[in-house]
Amino acid sequence: MKRAKWLQETRQMRFAEAYEDWTDRRLTQEEAASLPGVCSHTFRRYVCRYEEESHEGLLDRRMNEVSHRRVPVDEMMQVVEQYHRDHEGRNMRMNPCRSITDHGNWHVTTTRDNRW
Repeated sequence: MKRAKWLQETRQMRFAEAYEDWTDRRLTQEEAASLPGVCSHTFRRYVCRYEEESHEGLLDRRMNEVSHRRVPVDEMMQVVEQYHRDHEGRNMRMNPCRSITDHGNWHVTTTRDNRW
């Protein structure tokens, strides 16, 4: 299980326990918020979402979205093809540390780890 998914499920379980104790008046809002590790305002937002959408309201919606920083597939394939064309028979360890801006891809760079 990936870390983000595990954290999300853990947050849901802790919130469910805190919500139950808070609705039974065993905990104040501040005490209930400390169980899942959030501030009281965030706990209140979670309560509103939980009451409207149940457990689905607590899901992190960002996990289902593609990053806006992700490189388009066709552009990445172009970089890979250019690399294979220019450096046939060599791997990244043999290449000097340089940017691939020579080929017009300003956001793709190569780095070299000098610790090997």
